[in-house]
Amino acid sequence: MNSVAVERRMLGGERLALLVILMVILAFNFVDRLALGLLMQEIKVDLRMTDTELGFLSGIAFTLFYAIMGVPIARWADRGNRVLIIAITTTLWSIMVSLCGRAASFSQLLLIRIGVGVGEAGCTPTANSLIADYFPRAQRPRAVAIYMLGGPLSMVIGYLIAGWLNELYGWRTTFVLLGLPGLVLAAVALFALKEPRRSVRGRGTVVRASDLAAGKAPNLGQVFATLWGNHTLCHLLLCYSVIYFFGYGIMQWEPTFFIRSYGIHTGPLGTWFAGIFGIGGMTGTYLGGEIAARYAANNESLQMRIGAVALASLGVFSCLIYVSPSLYVAFALLAVTAVGVTIINGPLFATIQTLVEERMRATVIALVYLFANLIGMGLGPLAAGALSDELRPWFGEESLRFALLILCPGYFWAAWHMWRASRTVTRDLEAVPS
Repeated sequence: MNSVAVERRMLGGERLALLVILMVILAFNFVDRLALGLLMQEIKVDLRMTDTELGFLSGIAFTLFYAIMGVPIARWADRGNRVLIIAITTTLWSIMVSLCGRAASFSQLLLIRIGVGVGEAGCTPTANSLIADYFPRAQRPRAVAIYMLGGPLSMVIGYLIAGWLNELYGWRTTFVLLGLPGLVLAAVALFALKEPRRSVRGRGTVVRASDLAAGKAPNLGQVFATLWGNHTLCHLLLCYSVIYFFGYGIMQWEPTFFIRSYGIHTGPLGTWFAGIFGIGGMTGTYLGGEIAARYAANNESLQMRIGAVALASLGVFSCLIYVSPSLYVAFALLAVTAVGVTIINGPLFATIQTLVEERMRATVIALVYLFANLIGMGLGPLAAGALSDELRPWFGEESLRFALLILCPGYFWAAWHMWRASRTVTRDLEAVPS
């Protein structure tokens, strides 16, 4: 085997290790949010909270700091050592997740959740920036999709493990235990991953000329100008924000809906959700990346059109969940939506990374998450909880069912933005400096 083949094999192994480590970190980055959704009914009873308070706690209280802190951390990532940033922020949120189990009041849990948000803000923008440096344009949808398998993997961990831990030990011990693996992952990332900006290798390197440029990263004003001046980026930002508002507002309350409307306990419910969102989410995420890389490589317009159809279908199947009289029919429909909502992940974020130059990738992703999280994760659960409280005089314990049903058609709005992005993406990609 010649030296070029050896170099390529080593690079392939390095890329695979990068994706696996970042994927597992992403999984635990999401676990606490899913566990919170599963355990909200337990927390509500223990800390005597209203649905509106629960929506505030799981929504804007966490998201405000998660979204805002993502921007300065991403600016650091566009200039500095991204591996170190991932290790530091992973350590921070892991400690704060464990502290959730020590909260004795709503206000204490609120402050701890703010700390979790600050730590978790460093994960996704930084990881996306690293992946874009390691993989060329045609391979990015598949690579990003593999990384984002951490999302459905987190659902297996967050629902299955958290559900049964709660059954056995209660919600407090559950949070303590869920935070511990992140400390190990932080150490693994620090010692196993490499920052490509710090070294120059020979043939087959992942480092491009732009990585070695002495010029400074674009300032925040230039990043904003790039974002607002690019029609495709604007539509993708709006698409993702709308998905987050309706999707996260629904998802955060789905466990509580099934507990209230069907009387199922957290252990069995967590097992069902782990299978539905784990298998369905992994299937959707993988298929989205594989279809884009194999059948629509370098054809982002087709990728966006496929995503628009998937989102429109999601709007239909989501509505059917909440009009279903059967638990198992509702679970089957939920599995379909788990595929539909994740199939866009790889192509969407790969396209965003390709639309901007290397030194602003982390910041652009952070800005996308800033708006998506403030609008979506911040207000979605709060809107669902407040709507449930408003409907309670008419529907009693079934008020949450109708609140979630009202939110479902919002996916059609997101589909419209992705379709619009498909019409401008080719032109905007041609304008990106090579």
